[in-house]
Amino acid sequence: MRHVYRQIVGMESVRPLVLTRKREEAARFPFDDVVVMPKPRIHELQRFWSRKVRDEPLQILPSEAARITEVLRSHHARLLHVYFGHIGVLLLPLIKAHPVPVVVSFHGADAMVDMDKPSFRLPTQTMLDAVDLVLARSESLVERLVMLGCQKSKIRIHRTGIPLDELPFQPRSFPKKGKWRVVQACRLIEKKGLPVTLRAFASFSREFPDSTLVIAGEGPLLSDLKDLAKDLGIKDRVTFPGFLAADELRRLYYEAHLFLHPSELGKDGNQEGVPNSMLEAMATGLPVVATTHGGIPEAIDNGVSGLLVDERDDKALAVSMRKLATDEVLYRAIGEAGSKAVSDKFEIRKQIRSLEGFYRELLGGH
Repeated sequence: MRHVYRQIVGMESVRPLVLTRKREEAARFPFDDVVVMPKPRIHELQRFWSRKVRDEPLQILPSEAARITEVLRSHHARLLHVYFGHIGVLLLPLIKAHPVPVVVSFHGADAMVDMDKPSFRLPTQTMLDAVDLVLARSESLVERLVMLGCQKSKIRIHRTGIPLDELPFQPRSFPKKGKWRVVQACRLIEKKGLPVTLRAFASFSREFPDSTLVIAGEGPLLSDLKDLAKDLGIKDRVTFPGFLAADELRRLYYEAHLFLHPSELGKDGNQEGVPNSMLEAMATGLPVVATTHGGIPEAIDNGVSGLLVDERDDKALAVSMRKLATDEVLYRAIGEAGSKAVSDKFEIRKQIRSLEGFYRELLGGH
């Protein structure tokens, strides 16, 4: 994930070494210190047995834990940072061996999905007990981790880092002749609230018939969303360009007038931390309408740096869109305040320095 890459290459007081299953797009994301550790030959059999037969999370074999431990020792690693909670569970045999202090980061779904099942919740609780420090992207995730049984004293807030030099603020103006360009960028999955976006846009476009909507991203809901757009009579005004590279996504933000992100709690318990795409859009000065979901209210002060509505409420979303589209003073103020909020709370250099501080905390300040 891009936000993880940004953290790794931005560190100054530590030397990161990346352990990964595979390496992709090395030219676009250059980094030298990478050790590729492919899945063992019996991985798929392990996965089938764990997930399909026993309905429990997969964990590495002791032999693989020993291989990783040897890599850590050979590179004189002093600390291990696991970037997702479910990967922490996968690595539980390694963490229990405790070759070095361990930090684990939680981002949203990794603290929620399948936690109603004892077979998933108990290994997660064991992992939380075993690690030395837990990082969470939002206060809402902290609450969830405490509910899972994590000691609050070992949890720290570590927010997403946004590179403001790549996403400079640009004031927006009302489009000519009501040609509003509306954008949502995300994985096409349930918790992103995409049907709500389409229904709200259908209502909004009745007042602004020359408006368009772009939903950028890939995911399993693509076909259903295209069908819904057709049923709502907005098929010709909605485009689905798929996954966009960083420069293409930036161009989309700067050409747009409104950004939507009506996140909602998924049926499987999947919840947002603070959406990266929303923060990037805000940084550019693009006014945002989102929901009071997960960590979003920690990034958006409703009525000041964005507008928030209840989850699954397409009517309220459409009303908020109209509110911005009919009040240029409010529209400009929201864009400016949103960019400042990202600068104050999510600027990447501040977040990297904070992360390095957590590392030093575990290593006794050295």
